[in-house]
Amino acid sequence: MSTNQSPAPKVVVFDLGKVLLEFDFGRAARALSPLSTTDPTGFRAAIDQSDLLLRYESGGLTDEGFYGEIQRLTGYRGSFGNFAAGFSDIFGEIPAMIALQQSLRSRGIRTWIFSNTNDLAVSFIRGRFPFFGGFDGYVLSYKIGAMKPAPASYEAVEWATGYRAADLLFLDDREENVMGAQARGWQILHHRDPSETVPHVHRLLGIAS
Repeated sequence: MSTNQSPAPKVVVFDLGKVLLEFDFGRAARALSPLSTTDPTGFRAAIDQSDLLLRYESGGLTDEGFYGEIQRLTGYRGSFGNFAAGFSDIFGEIPAMIALQQSLRSRGIRTWIFSNTNDLAVSFIRGRFPFFGGFDGYVLSYKIGAMKPAPASYEAVEWATGYRAADLLFLDDREENVMGAQARGWQILHHRDPSETVPHVHRLLGIAS
């Protein structure tokens, strides 16, 4: 966990997966593989941090294009609707982190989501988890055509929020992503556990725990 001694940030930028929501691609693989010619292990290899998923989450494939590639790779024969449901239903809330974001909003502190993600996942999350609608804005890889830790992704956050450098505090579970933000002068917090993250954010913002 790393931060600089800086004035209180004006915007807190949250990663989504493993910060606000847990996820398990194995769940999708187990749900989808029975309608394919591939076992759950092989199906997971096609969707979990694969080159295909990176293309999709970078905006290089439409939802239908991604589905078609999955059919080609795995022999999946279910409908697009069945695929979308099984692929997306992999998330669960991290209550302490959601409560942190909501408490910041209640104090008038701006909060944004900055995530490497895809359209099917976001559509599912928006419909399943009400907290997702409570942010000031969203910078999503598939919409901007760039993924963390590419510099263009951080530039997109700066442009969208209107803030830069130490005015931004970024929480992410992946070290390479917070290092990318630190290189631009953002305040950073490498998230590992809410029991560490929540009080640390409070200290940076001058909030009594």
